[in-house]
Amino acid sequence: MLRLISKWLKTGYSEDGAITRQTVGTPQGSVISPLLANIYLHYALDVWVENERRSHPDGEVIIVRFADDVVLGFQHKTVAERYLEALKERLGLYGLTLHPRKTRLIEFGRYAAERRKKRGEGKPESFDFLGFTHLCSTNRQGGYFLKRKTKRKRLRQKLYDIKAVLRKHLHAPLHQTGTWLRSVVKGHGLYFGVPGNSKSLKSFRDQVVKAWYKSLRRRSQKGTAMTWERFRPIVDAYLPHLRICHKFPEVRFAKTQGRSRMR
Repeated sequence: MLRLISKWLKTGYSEDGAITRQTVGTPQGSVISPLLANIYLHYALDVWVENERRSHPDGEVIIVRFADDVVLGFQHKTVAERYLEALKERLGLYGLTLHPRKTRLIEFGRYAAERRKKRGEGKPESFDFLGFTHLCSTNRQGGYFLKRKTKRKRLRQKLYDIKAVLRKHLHAPLHQTGTWLRSVVKGHGLYFGVPGNSKSLKSFRDQVVKAWYKSLRRRSQKGTAMTWERFRPIVDAYLPHLRICHKFPEVRFAKTQGRSRMR
């Protein structure tokens, strides 16, 4: 395994026909990169945070990490500031640095809006993580609600990719295109179908329907262009309506912890 990993790290990358060999880091976009990042950051970050949390129990500290993307949450601002400075030094020991534009300290959580309002400041800042934009919001009862919606940039890129494929396969059989779009729309819904994101889900499906409709009309001859009346049954047959398919995190975690206790 070590020999294969060593060879993989030296493969480099190709750009404009030229192959560049890497001397540090992992190949950009390589399938091995997330695995190596998880192994490396487990010791460089996860273990360190756990030790800090035990040796300096100054309020609650949480960490959520996926590969090299991480969110740290703190109960107290002073602790957050201390961790930020210590984290820069810690990662420096492993030859790593924090991204200057993506790393920031923000006030977020259940009491953020109330505290900022008392200080005469605006709404709490949002942050992006794993394709979602996270915001401080309220539910129907007026209580705190962590709202997650599809990241706008991610949504635009996905629609752009779908339109590109539709243009490339403009004259593909209707069943082939419909089957492919069904899998794309269904997969999008299974990932982004979290509570509070129904508006973004509906918008995504509507945009896919619009793009497919334009594509079919573009390939039709004059006098036989696809009409909306003909197209509606096709859409209903292939593209599912997206709904919230995930439960609230506290419900999912409660079930997971319950199964762990039973075992």
